[in-house]
Amino acid sequence: MAKPKLALIPAAQGTSLYSVLPSSGVGDFSFTRSGSATRINAQGLIETVASGVSRLNYQMIDGVVKGCPHHILEPQRTNLVTYSEDFNDASWIKTDSSVTSGFLSLNGTLNADKLIPNTDNTPNHYIRKTVSISNLTDYSYSFFAKKGEYNFVSTYLSALGGAYSWDLENGVVIFGSNAFIENYGNGWYRCGLNATSSSTSLSYRIYANKYSDRNISFQGDGTSGVYIWGAQLEESSYPTSYIKTTSAAVTRSAETANGSGDAATFNNSEGVLMLETAALADSSNFRNFSLSDGSTSNLISFILTSTNVIRIDFTNQAQLYDLTTDIKNNNKILVSYKLNEVKLYVNGFLKAIDTNATMPTNLNTLRFDNTIGEPLYSKTKQIQYFDTADIDLEQLTSWVSFQEMAEAQLYTIE
Repeated sequence: MAKPKLALIPAAQGTSLYSVLPSSGVGDFSFTRSGSATRINAQGLIETVASGVSRLNYQMIDGVVKGCPHHILEPQRTNLVTYSEDFNDASWIKTDSSVTSGFLSLNGTLNADKLIPNTDNTPNHYIRKTVSISNLTDYSYSFFAKKGEYNFVSTYLSALGGAYSWDLENGVVIFGSNAFIENYGNGWYRCGLNATSSSTSLSYRIYANKYSDRNISFQGDGTSGVYIWGAQLEESSYPTSYIKTTSAAVTRSAETANGSGDAATFNNSEGVLMLETAALADSSNFRNFSLSDGSTSNLISFILTSTNVIRIDFTNQAQLYDLTTDIKNNNKILVSYKLNEVKLYVNGFLKAIDTNATMPTNLNTLRFDNTIGEPLYSKTKQIQYFDTADIDLEQLTSWVSFQEMAEAQLYTIE
């Protein structure tokens, strides 16, 4: 197979998304983010990354790091919950419960807490705090929890749909159709939900439960409980990476990655552009990755849209679609172009072709955005560009092994 003119395989963090080809650095994407952010590192721990530094994030399957890292790009988000790692703070009101500190958390330090029901016979063993929110707005609520002597955690959120419950022994949602649970390893789970608010005030609650039903009364012994860490509430229809807070809400700014390549890198007459990426969510926004001259006249745009649609816009002429892919999984997406032949491949299969297309001019830069829509906030594993269309497109977009395919689709091999 031909050698790519430009290739990005995530291997290092820094002020750029570094491309391995060309070796001159022309293929590097300039990266921006003001303020720190977190990532999952190679040991499976949640680690803070400094302001302006890109993030290599590792994928976890069933609580274990699998495969190579990806570059993660996320939109701006604010964690509205103060003292997100300090449930002993007075702002967290304790009801028929207490909090003990000093346990190993997901960042590798002894800053997790244990939520301990007292000896009263009641269903209301919880901690809470009040958070101001906007009415009729999407929110994502989450916290990390690990079983102790008790296996269950619950919440009651009148402003976000009522009662929810999670099983920390088996890692499953017990109650709540819009709830989720994610395995972070070593017994820790991210428990959460996505819902639309019905009030301007939220009582953020976490219950430690002996039973799966939050409404069952039980008498604690004053020492048994569950472990908790990392509370988060963000205005969003899906959860993003963890944002630590102390005495005030904290905003992680939006990330950008642009400016890869130049006019000498790209061929206007023919070429192949392949992107291996996973969307953060199947939302209604148009998320864009593009090769262009900065205009919509000379543009090859990869667009991830709602209802799991992959769309290619080609110089305001052709639009090619794949309607079957789960865009939250890792997908190899490719567009091949030459006069009157534009093809879309996804994961080794030809999905669409246009036989009536003229070629662009002045192609000179790759960007994780476009002139319309939203940037491609995503988890990207590789980018390759070839200045010829005469390559094996099926091979380039196929999985090299069953193991790679399974991990990309978030399957567990037993």
